Amino acid sequence: MATTRNAHTEWEGDLLKGIGEATLDSSGAGRFPVTWASRAEEPQGRTSPEELIAAAHSSCFSMALANTLTQAGTPPTTITTNAAVTFQPGTGITGIHLTVEGRVPGADESAFRAAAEDAKTNCPVSQALTGTTISLTAALA
Repeated sequence: MATTRNAHTEWEGDLLKGIGEATLDSSGAGRFPVTWASRAEEPQGRTSPEELIAAAHSSCFSMALANTLTQAGTPPTTITTNAAVTFQPGTGITGIHLTVEGRVPGADESAFRAAAEDAKTNCPVSQALTGTTISLTAALA
């Protein structure tokens, strides 16, 4: 069965001086302030679309990798994924780098890297972001 998740953002003012608030509606997990400065300069306690994409990508990738490893008969103990989304004002998102470290009893480095590459290609968020270069560094802990 398909699921739909919702979020919304309310924005006040122009791009450079305005402020918005992104709200996670489906989960009710939080409301997050956003500004142009927090996107193009320093966060200063606010989030950005790119940070939200990084959160979505790192969690989706981790789930896909856990599934791939489990299907291969080597379920992970832990997977830690960092997604670094690079934003260039005037250009947009220029790339995403995933760094993953896993504790996977019974898996060797080669099998882990292959599973990570598969997850990078096949997780739904990676597939939604196919217009962006996605790179990967994977290692066993």
